[in-house]
Amino acid sequence: MPFTPFHFGAHACTVLPFQRKLDVPVFILSNVFIDIEPLAVMLFNLNYPLHGYAHTFLGGLVAGSLGGVFVYWLRKPMGKAMGSLGLYYKPTVILSMISGVLGAWLHILFDACIYSDIKPFYPISNNPLYGLISPVKMYILCALFFIPAIVLYLMVRNKLQSR
Repeated sequence: MPFTPFHFGAHACTVLPFQRKLDVPVFILSNVFIDIEPLAVMLFNLNYPLHGYAHTFLGGLVAGSLGGVFVYWLRKPMGKAMGSLGLYYKPTVILSMISGVLGAWLHILFDACIYSDIKPFYPISNNPLYGLISPVKMYILCALFFIPAIVLYLMVRNKLQSR
């Protein structure tokens, strides 16, 4: 995606139904962790692929795990933020790491479909996912995901508040 927020709707749709089983903020923020790599390449004009190791499933395992530990370390302020949003939040370090990895992998799965330079199954250099959907259709799909994400959020929040 050209900008990480395009992923947020799809990630929210995926994680909100499982908010008691996964760490919602880690799952969604894993997009940011993955896209630090291309941001650094662009900002510092690095001689490095735009979508390098972080955009592989192995790299996503590392980035998602580290991101999960980082957000777990911030669990008290994150808990306050989740409480203000009316969402359940009882993380464990393992839950945060698993959520980070799954969120990173979903990000990689989406990006691998539209960027030819991604090698999701590194060290295998082939990307069998590339071209499964056009970039324009993917952008539209990701934008449209915000609608059910808002509906899901309101449903989950209202369910928790009614308890």
